[in-house]
Amino acid sequence: MKDAEMVTFGGGGLDRADTLRGDNATLEKLRQSDRARAIVFWRGKPLVDTTTDNLHALPTDHAILTHAKEAPVFLGVTDGIHIFSYDISSWEPVDIDPQALGQFFDPSVNHHPSLPDELVFAELRSVMARFSALDAELAASALGLHNWHRNHRFCAKCGARSEIGKAGWVRTCPDCDTHHFPRTDPVVIMLITYEEQLLLGRSPHWPEGMYSLLAGFMEPGETLESAVRREVFEETGITVGDVEYLASQPWPFPSSLMIGCRGKATSTAISLDENELEDALWVSRETMINVTVGRNDRIKPSRKGSIARFLVDRWLADTLD
Repeated sequence: MKDAEMVTFGGGGLDRADTLRGDNATLEKLRQSDRARAIVFWRGKPLVDTTTDNLHALPTDHAILTHAKEAPVFLGVTDGIHIFSYDISSWEPVDIDPQALGQFFDPSVNHHPSLPDELVFAELRSVMARFSALDAELAASALGLHNWHRNHRFCAKCGARSEIGKAGWVRTCPDCDTHHFPRTDPVVIMLITYEEQLLLGRSPHWPEGMYSLLAGFMEPGETLESAVRREVFEETGITVGDVEYLASQPWPFPSSLMIGCRGKATSTAISLDENELEDALWVSRETMINVTVGRNDRIKPSRKGSIARFLVDRWLADTLD
C-alpha cells in the first residue's frame, strides 16, 4: 500500500537519537536545558490540550513531574527539542469516576490542579485519530515503554528486581547482569474477503454493537500467512487461501504491533468459536458503507485511528493496492 504509513501511530518522523541513550551525563544536561520538553502520562492517559487536540508538552522542571517515581524515558529529538516522557501514575486525583475504572474504554478525563483547565489526561484511543503524526508516534512510543516498565519490573531469569537503563530502553538485573529489552507482541489483523463481502467479528467485551476485523497473536514458528489462516479458521471455521501483507500499526494497549493483512476466503460457512468471538458475519460492501457513516442499527464500526478502520476504509475506496 502506497499510503501504509498514514495509519495512526504509523510514524511521524521522530529522530530517536539512540546514540544518546547510553550517555547519561549528556542526557541529563539536555533534560535540564530550555530545549527539552516533557510529555506526561497518568495511568495510561496522555496529557492533551483540549483546545487543539494536541499532545501537550511541559517544561522538564514543571512541578507536576515530582509525582514521577521512576526516571523519565528519552524518546528522541524533533526540531532540536529533546523529548522525555514521565509517568506520574502515583498522583491520586479527587475526581476519579468509579464507573470508568476497569472499562474497555475509559471516557473520563482527569485534571491536575496545577495545570490550566484545558489540559487534561484523556484516554489515548479517544484522541489518537486527531493527533498529528508526530504526536501519535510520541504517544505510542511513550505509552508502550511505560507499560513495559510497569509490567516487567523483575528479571525473568533470576527474579531479582531489575533497574532502568539506557534512558528507559533497557532493564538490567543487578544480580545476574541480564539485559531485558522492550517487548512488542506481533498480532495479525485480517481483512478477509469473499468476492464483494467482508468478514467481521465481535469480541464479547467490546462496546455494544462494535464489530471489527478478526485479529490474533502470532505463535512461535509461524509466518504471517500461517497465522492469518490459523486465526481465521480457529475463530470462524472459514478457510483462507492467498494472504498478502498490507500495513502495520504500533498498538500500545499494552504492547502490540498490529500486522495488517488481506486474505481471500475459500469458504463462507461460519462455525463460531464462542470462547473467542460473540458473533461473526459477512457484510456486503454496500452494508459496510452504511456502517461507516452510522446508518446501520446493528453494527458499529471499529474506532477511527485503528488499523482495522484504516484497512476497511481503503477496501471500500478500492485503494488497498
